[in-house]
Amino acid sequence: MIERLWKYQKTPIALAIVSLVTYYLFAFQLERANTALLLSLYSILFACFYFIVSKGKNDFSLLLVFAVALRLIFIPVIPNLSQDFYRFIWDGRMFTQGLNPYLTTPQSYIEAGNLQIVAQARQLYEGMGALNGSHFTNYPPVNQLIFAIAGLFSGNSIIGAAIVFRTTIILADVGIIIYGKKLLQKLGLPIHNIFWYGLNPFIIIEMTGNLHFESVMLFFVVLSLYLLAQGKWILSAVMIALSISTKLLPLLFLPLFMQYFLTRGDRKTTHFRSSYPWKVRFREITKNLPRLVYFYLIVIGVVILTFLPFLTNEFAENFGASIALWFKKFEFNASVYYIIRYIGYQTIGWNIIGDVGPLLPKIVLGFLIVMAFFRNNRSLQATITAILISISFYFLMSTTVHPWYVATPLLLCVFTRYRFPLVWSATVMLSYAAYGANGFNENLWLVAIEYIIVIVFFIWEVYRPSKVTIVAKTAIES
Repeated sequence: MIERLWKYQKTPIALAIVSLVTYYLFAFQLERANTALLLSLYSILFACFYFIVSKGKNDFSLLLVFAVALRLIFIPVIPNLSQDFYRFIWDGRMFTQGLNPYLTTPQSYIEAGNLQIVAQARQLYEGMGALNGSHFTNYPPVNQLIFAIAGLFSGNSIIGAAIVFRTTIILADVGIIIYGKKLLQKLGLPIHNIFWYGLNPFIIIEMTGNLHFESVMLFFVVLSLYLLAQGKWILSAVMIALSISTKLLPLLFLPLFMQYFLTRGDRKTTHFRSSYPWKVRFREITKNLPRLVYFYLIVIGVVILTFLPFLTNEFAENFGASIALWFKKFEFNASVYYIIRYIGYQTIGWNIIGDVGPLLPKIVLGFLIVMAFFRNNRSLQATITAILISISFYFLMSTTVHPWYVATPLLLCVFTRYRFPLVWSATVMLSYAAYGANGFNENLWLVAIEYIIVIVFFIWEVYRPSKVTIVAKTAIES
């Protein structure tokens, strides 16, 4: 059996062994400030990943084994590229003591000398950093539940909590691969496409390695889409609600389901607003409207239920203030916003984030409305494509784009003909160059390179579809 496997899958196995060694170095030897080593190791991993999927695409089970094995390397490791998990542990330990994590900040306890509020309070606060510790938590209830589970099962062990987080994320990624395969089959696409997500070193490093919970959110998203493809729209609504209660991002998806529900996923017409006489369209929409309304009501109801245990008079104010900070204060790895900021400096002489930041979400909302009403989103694949384009536009308009945010467009793209998020998953790691030995200092030339490559590739995909199809069939089989 082993000899036969080696005979037919020699290249993927050899590259997987190289990846194992490289991931070990990444997990145990790398410091975030060592940008040269980080980018070198990542380049090796990305090249290996590309050829593993390309050469081993006919053996789904083997690729799944690789996906799990490569993640297991990170099990006993403290994340070396992100400090966020310290805040996760803090929130979880507060929750297990019956305290509402949304009502106070870690800094308030530290300054009051109330170090017994959670075990290892000082260590956790120093780990998360003063910036994180000075703000109210913005992690939704499903995340808080996972944090609490880690608090229950890890005791006072930081590495124990990290292992609980990591196990949850690995299980979520396995679920994504399994249900992603099922969804690809429903859409008539190659099942190995899911490994452009599942074996991507960006995903393995940012989710399993750095303990970001986009994987859990995306598991619920994929399960929701699969259930929708099966016609189980009630369960689909519950799953999309759970994804929102993990990360708020899927709230942006909701308007884009409108056409799919109002037309029952009919592919016959090319435009939502034409092709049928208006009386026929009106009858069709009227007939299907209740299902859309019920879908939205279920989503809203489940989200409210998950937040219900935390609701107090102070909750909305604190949670809203924390979310608003991302638009008014924080700047990292942005694209369009940095151009606007530069224009502001040149024209009025100061940073205009306080004015522009709140305006950008309104632009995104306008874009979502256009995508919902004026693009053909009648089939499920067309709906997924609309979500992909809309989420990517949202990130282009954002003032802060952490690397792990790219996980969402990356997963969505495997169910479409687009692959620009795959390119983005390679270039986004350039953003870590901001964390040098002398502290934080963002290199805007590297940010420009990151986005120029992605945008140019996207334009190429849009305006040269025949060329993309040829490349997709021969290289990554879109």
